[in-house]
Amino acid sequence: MRKALIITYYWPPSGGAGVQRWLKFVKYLREFGWEPVIYTPSNPGFNIIDESLSKDILVGIEIIKKPIWEPYTFYKRFTNKKDVPNTGSEIVSEKKSSGFIKKLSIWIRGNIFIPDARKFWIKPSVRFLTKYLKNSPVDLIISSGPPHSMHLVALELKAKLNIPWLADFRDPWTDIDYYKEMNISAFSHRKHQRLELKTITSCDAMVVVSQSMKDNYEKMGSKNIHIITNGFDPSDIGETIPKKNNKFSISHIGTLPPAFNMNGLWMVLKDLCVSLPGFKENLEIKLIGNVDANVVREITTNKLEEYLILPGYVSHQQAATLMKQSCVLLVVINHKSPNAKGILTGKIFEYLATGRPVLAIGPTDGDLAKILEDSEAGNIALYDDIDTIKSIVTAFYQRYLTNELGTNNKKINNYTRRFLTAKLADVMNKLPILH
Repeated sequence: MRKALIITYYWPPSGGAGVQRWLKFVKYLREFGWEPVIYTPSNPGFNIIDESLSKDILVGIEIIKKPIWEPYTFYKRFTNKKDVPNTGSEIVSEKKSSGFIKKLSIWIRGNIFIPDARKFWIKPSVRFLTKYLKNSPVDLIISSGPPHSMHLVALELKAKLNIPWLADFRDPWTDIDYYKEMNISAFSHRKHQRLELKTITSCDAMVVVSQSMKDNYEKMGSKNIHIITNGFDPSDIGETIPKKNNKFSISHIGTLPPAFNMNGLWMVLKDLCVSLPGFKENLEIKLIGNVDANVVREITTNKLEEYLILPGYVSHQQAATLMKQSCVLLVVINHKSPNAKGILTGKIFEYLATGRPVLAIGPTDGDLAKILEDSEAGNIALYDDIDTIKSIVTAFYQRYLTNELGTNNKKINNYTRRFLTAKLADVMNKLPILH
């Protein structure tokens, strides 16, 4: 059994999308000859807690936790906020109520905390892990980002100890959708770029979640890049089929910041409520998770508030049930992101597993569009393509009326967490062994 040290910020009881990828890889790694060791903060600034995820922690696994200092306590005092955003995207997508304080916070996040506000954990982690690894050697170091400070811990360990290193990019660095919204100066941008380039050229292998990310990082000079998408765990989805909603429910699971506001869809639903007999009596819009006030405001502007349900954040287990109960599952890609074609949100794969049809708003020539085409799981339209969105929603509604909403679940076995872990183990096995 070979051993891998996995450096990750997100670990249960953290909820949300960031924790899922490595929690699931770790769950199955032993089956493929690898013993994982987790290194994670003991006091991270999670906004979302999901205790239900603890059931997936591998029995007997070694989990090393060390304290982290993060500046969000000062941010909380400075802004007099109870709920403290702990990532760049959350700061950028806050409700428009902070004025100068908000702008200053965003500027500090992008220009002072480089690559992110977890930078203060890098040096103490390197000191601790250098001693730990000399006494408890591993065959491989794995870092998962964002936050990209995790990669910088691994970068320094690689330089000190020359242990093979695999860098996993769940999202890109300077191409991430909220990067341009952080008012980053030219000087700071060059620093971000230098650190990003050093990371992708120093690691022994990279794992990314989409073809577009692979293409972009190869252009930057990285080699030995492998695509391993996110996926779904059949045990999360379950075999039982809960009673579906009587309503024509369109459900989105996950955070909806302002940049994800689907104006075109809301306009279509407003029009269909007027023009399509029976539609308004059956419509239900269910947005599950943290939803920005601007999204709700746009829905209200289109006179759809009576059809809107906002359950807030729910556990991963509850989310799976709500997916299966829905008629149509909604996913949206931030059309303003420079990496929009390469964005593959984790939830899309769980959507596929439910057998419910998917309505996607995003690039029609991107990685998400290709997956929907291959799996025959749904349809995609551009953000402002009113005619196509209307055609898709109308077709789904007609199938709802005849009780024919469903998908073939074609090729989805390639996205199970066990299958993807096998692909990861294959990449890991091909890296050099030091001893």
